[in-house]
Amino acid sequence: MIHPHIADALKVPDLVRLTDGLVLIRFESMKVYSALAAVRHLLERGTIRPGQTLVDSSSGIYAYALALACHRHGMRCHIVASTTVDTTTRAQLEVLGATVEQVRPSKDLKLDQELRVRRVEELLADHPDWHWMRQYHDAVHYLGYHEVADRIAAAFPGAPLTVVGGVGSGASTGGVVERLRSADPSVRLVGVQPFGSVTFGSEDHHDPEAIIAGIGSSIVFDNVRHHLYDAVHWLDFTHAMAGTVALLRDHAVFAGLSTGAAYLAAAHEARRHPDRLHLVIGADTGHRYVERVFARHAEAPDPAALKPVEITAPEEMSMPWSTMAWRRTAGPARGKERAA
Repeated sequence: MIHPHIADALKVPDLVRLTDGLVLIRFESMKVYSALAAVRHLLERGTIRPGQTLVDSSSGIYAYALALACHRHGMRCHIVASTTVDTTTRAQLEVLGATVEQVRPSKDLKLDQELRVRRVEELLADHPDWHWMRQYHDAVHYLGYHEVADRIAAAFPGAPLTVVGGVGSGASTGGVVERLRSADPSVRLVGVQPFGSVTFGSEDHHDPEAIIAGIGSSIVFDNVRHHLYDAVHWLDFTHAMAGTVALLRDHAVFAGLSTGAAYLAAAHEARRHPDRLHLVIGADTGHRYVERVFARHAEAPDPAALKPVEITAPEEMSMPWSTMAWRRTAGPARGKERAA
């Protein structure tokens, strides 16, 4: 098949068998599906017009996806980038034609996101003709993952399936599983979170090592539909690193930190539910984690020696790894803070 644009090729994932009960759906950059479908839908609906500037904030892979979608559809792109966006990603964004501004360095997730929110609001006030993509709040970002779900359903017809992935904005795991459940309501969804994220109530726990970019938030995201999740795992940086390094060592898969965290959680789930097929969402490659994770591979603990504390309520959680049956219930009660 000859693709009309590189974005159409990059979005297609590979399915890799890890063990009998564990399969990886490996993306080069998962959010290309979301961004392409969202931009196409907004153009078709007349919400945006060719040549208009699209703006959003991102910790990395959505920025790249939106820049590709804008290149594909003849749009302008402006990114307010997190401190976690590395030099390689930023250079690609700029060559693709996006304008990029990065908030001041911060190891605090909440401050980083608040700075980005504030800057997006300033830009929209100065440029009322720009369109805010609102990846964290606009349900249009669910659309692209329907195609992913259809590929999964075709690959594993009739299999009792559990999807395991980083929660992040909620659109990827939510979009895939909503579509799968339209045909099979028994599909399970296990979400992976870092400590410090408000999304499933771990904001009172601080991981001093690092932020796991893209899978948690200090601010409520409207696109997270808590009632879709059957279980949640909270992992610290060291445990996520253990899964990431093990994935490369044992299966030769060079993937990002959220994929490693999901792999560790999925391996635990597979031991508890050996009758089900567990599908690990691998959102991106490991290139932006070379220095922070792979160069430190000797420090990574053996995953075989790790296990979570099983809890019955968020207030019981403890670091470095907790898990809880969420049972498709609503989100934790709190006053809403909004993010760009």
